[in-house]
Amino acid sequence: MRVWFLSAGLALMCMAQNAAAGTVLIVGDSISAGFGLDTRLGWVSLLEQRLKQEGFDDKVVNASISGDTSAGGQARLPALLAEHKPELVILELGGNDGLRGMPPIQLQQNLASMIDSSRQSGAKVLLLGMQLPPNYGKRYTDAFAEVYGKLADAKKIPLVPFFLDGVGGHPDLMQADGLHPAAGAQGKLLENVWPTLKPLL
Repeated sequence: MRVWFLSAGLALMCMAQNAAAGTVLIVGDSISAGFGLDTRLGWVSLLEQRLKQEGFDDKVVNASISGDTSAGGQARLPALLAEHKPELVILELGGNDGLRGMPPIQLQQNLASMIDSSRQSGAKVLLLGMQLPPNYGKRYTDAFAEVYGKLADAKKIPLVPFFLDGVGGHPDLMQADGLHPAAGAQGKLLENVWPTLKPLL
C-alpha cells in the first residue's frame, strides 16, 4: 500500500510539472530563423538551453521564417495559436517591412492585430523592437522605430526596444551581407531579450 501511495504521489508531481510547463511561440523573420547559421547556434536554441539551465520546463516553438513580413506573420498567426496554444508569444517582425520601405502605419496595424489575437487566445506578448540603417533617411527610420514604443505603450505589453542593440552596426558581429547577425552575436541577442522575457515565464 505504501508503495502504491508513493507511486501515485510521484505521478501527481509529474502531472503538476507538465501542467506548469508552458509553450513559448516565437513568430519572427530571418534573425530568429537563424539565416546563414547552423540553427543550433541561433539565439532561439540558446534560449532553449537557458530555460533548461534555469529550471524552466517551457517548450519553445520557433515559427520564424526568413524573409517574412508583419503581414505574413499576421496571416500565419491564427493557425499557430490554434495548434500550439502558447502561454507566451514573442513577436520579432518588421525588419523586412522596413527594408522594403513599407509604410510604418501598416507595420503598426499588423503588429497590433497580432498582439490582440495573441492576448485573446490567452497568451502574454513580448515585442522585440527593430531599427533601420540610417541610409533609409531620418524621417522614415524614426517613424519606423517609433512603431514599437507606441504599440507597447498602447497595448501595455513588455518591449525590448532594439533587439539588435550592441550587434547592429558592428561588422565583426554581422554576416557578410551586413544584415544578419553572425554566430558570435547570438549570445548577445539572447542577453538583450532575457531580462524582459524571464519575468513572463
